[in-house]
Formats: sequence, structure tokens, C-alpha cells
Amino acid sequence: MELAQVRLLVSDFAACYRFYGEVLGLKPQSGFADGPYEKFSLSTGSAGIALQDRAVMAELLGEVADEPEGHRSFVVLRVDDLDRYCEDITGRGAVLVHGPAPMTPRMRAAHLKDPEGNLVELQEWLLLGG
Repeated sequence: MELAQVRLLVSDFAACYRFYGEVLGLKPQSGFADGPYEKFSLSTGSAGIALQDRAVMAELLGEVADEPEGHRSFVVLRVDDLDRYCEDITGRGAVLVHGPAPMTPRMRAAHLKDPEGNLVELQEWLLLGG
């Protein structure tokens, strides 16, 4: 078994497409900015983050039509240079809600939200001492 993707149900597909593609700099698989589906690839590994129009899944399943309340997902991405990446994405419109700051002795992190309010954590893993 292999993780293929984490899929986020979104109502404003175009805004989320721009956020993951243009702001975070992830590579879209097909370029269909109007949806109803798109997978974004990371620089390494085969898993990705995908967007799915909430209305399409509501029609299919009949149970996801309502907008979620509170945080329903938490996307975590590891980057090599957290400060530089945060500087890059804030220059493209991202708004950090926390950090960059130490989370543990071995990790620094920053947090932001996508246009739907999904939390995104950016992690920089620090080398173990010793």
C-alpha cells in the first residue's frame, strides 16, 4: 500500500488552485485551474495534495454538502530552508499565522491557512546533535 495523495474538499476551487500552485509553488498535474479536481506534486516523492470540488463529492455521496466548521484538515510539508521559503511565499501573498519558530529542539515550523481555512504547517527538520 502507498499513500497517493491527501485530498481536500474545497468550495472555492480557483482560489485554492492559485494558493497551492502559485503561492506555495507546488506543481499542478493537469493545469485544470477550474477543477473540479487537481493533484499537486511535491518536489520529492510520489504522494501529493489534491483538490476536489466539494459540490462534486456532495452529489456523489450526498453527505458532504455543508461547509465544515472548525479545522477539518492539517497539511504538513517539509522544506529545507524554512526562513527562505516563508519569505518566498509571503512575497507571493501567503499570510503566516505563526512562525517561523522552534516547535521542538529538532524542528522549526511556520503555519498558514489556505483560502478555505485548511491549516498548512511548514516544517524544517534540524540535524540531531551529538
